[in-house]
Amino acid sequence: MSEAEQLWNWRQTIANLYHDVRSNPDAIVAWQLWCNTRATLFRTHPQSPIDPGDRETYGGPATFAYDPALRLTTRLASLKPERLTIATGADGEVSIRAFARTEGLDARLGGELTLYWIEGYGGGVFLPFTDATSGTETYGGGRYLLDTIKGADLGNIRPDGSLLLDFNFAYFPSCAYSSRYVCPLAPPQNRLTREVRAGERHHPKQS
Repeated sequence: MSEAEQLWNWRQTIANLYHDVRSNPDAIVAWQLWCNTRATLFRTHPQSPIDPGDRETYGGPATFAYDPALRLTTRLASLKPERLTIATGADGEVSIRAFARTEGLDARLGGELTLYWIEGYGGGVFLPFTDATSGTETYGGGRYLLDTIKGADLGNIRPDGSLLLDFNFAYFPSCAYSSRYVCPLAPPQNRLTREVRAGERHHPKQS
């Protein structure tokens, strides 16, 4: 299988995983499927961000225990379009455009989050963030909650315009695992001042 075919297979597997997550009314069962599938992919798939020599003994990404209190509904407020250009190493630059801001997270998490549209062919929604665990319990560059170009689409926007954000599905970008990757990181406006102990975390020995 060529490298392109491997990446295609990885993307398809992730897209199918998130479809299954969206389709399951039991959030905890869906989250466990997410954890188990990612563990298998990271350990066995040729496109894993884990270096090949470490995959056989790799047990999978560590996570906090599922916390239903961090499955939150927020409203979305429109924003005046603002574009940011982010360097991504050998891939050049990526342009992202702010299109909405959450309303309703501040009381619980100490801040609101801006949703971005990744520009270019097709485009996609991008929601990165940092919080008070970043750099200690979690990756210092932040975590992703949505990256629909890569298939990470929780798809929880409702007919009334509200959005369900389940932080138990927050995950590290690939650059957290290997210097082979350069990833767009969370901009300053997506800094939450409180701790979000949900989703992916460092393995305890790395804390």
